[in-house]
Amino acid sequence: MRAHDVMTENVLTVTPDTPVSRIAALLLERGVSAAPVVDSHGGVIGMVSEGDLIDREEAGAAHEARRDWWLALVAEGEQLPAYWAEVQKRERTARDVMAAPVITVDINTDTTDIARLLITHGIKRVPVVLDGSLVGIVSRADLLKVLAAEPAEKTEPAHRSGLFQRWERKAPQPAPAPAREPAHEPLFRAADFRHLVGNFHDESARHLAEQRKEALARRQEKVQELIDHHVADHAWHKLLEGAHDAAARGEKEFLLLRFPADLCSDGARAINAPEPDWPRTLRGEAAEIYQRWHHELQPAGFSLIARVLDFPNGFPGDVGLFLVWGEAEG
Repeated sequence: MRAHDVMTENVLTVTPDTPVSRIAALLLERGVSAAPVVDSHGGVIGMVSEGDLIDREEAGAAHEARRDWWLALVAEGEQLPAYWAEVQKRERTARDVMAAPVITVDINTDTTDIARLLITHGIKRVPVVLDGSLVGIVSRADLLKVLAAEPAEKTEPAHRSGLFQRWERKAPQPAPAPAREPAHEPLFRAADFRHLVGNFHDESARHLAEQRKEALARRQEKVQELIDHHVADHAWHKLLEGAHDAAARGEKEFLLLRFPADLCSDGARAINAPEPDWPRTLRGEAAEIYQRWHHELQPAGFSLIARVLDFPNGFPGDVGLFLVWGEAEG
């Protein structure tokens, strides 16, 4: 079975600016324990769970206590500036407490692979995306329902919503080849020569446009491939072996993954800046590698840096995720 066979379609979502109090009320109202955080295009940029709200509340209370003590010490009993009252009144939002980056799956991901992801990363649910936008979510409970179902119930349901019809993609038909213009008679007139020059430049422009269109299509296919692809244990161990060999050669870093900037939710602008919260922009395989590093390698003293590798037409092209064990430029 695939993700679209078992996922929950009517998913509660919040925006990055949704206040924490509103998120808590929505979770209680819908009877769920987490909600994806989506951007204006429906892309998943984070996840907020009950645990995130509780943990952040406790951490926030401790931080407020320390700040109040410091302010009282500085003010020495005098009236605090008015703007501190405004700061204290500002309520935190989903952007402040959400967990990111988020591991996602494609609508056609096998349920076996989904179960492996939940176990490997110690998570309870994964958002399901189609063309980068959220269309559902698969939780542990959804997978348990599959295991508990009778074999006859595992057949394809008779009813398919309009959303499912979008997933039945048809192979694109090749565009008809443009008809060639009849060859001009080789007349020795300047006007005909100028016409030939114009045709040459027009054909060159068309060829360049086709090349750019094909390159864009390849990049989009690569992005979709990296969103759909998941890091298996053997592939992760092979990467670590490559890093080990690099260290034996005297190197201080190793390229774990090279991917198009479009895989980042912001086109790698945060990485190029660089901004400290750039990991939140990672998606797909890049997000999984980050999570693997965060849980397995960071405690062992390894660093992970992201670097824009090229700038075609002045914009970020490919990005590299580097595992670092020595001093390196980041």
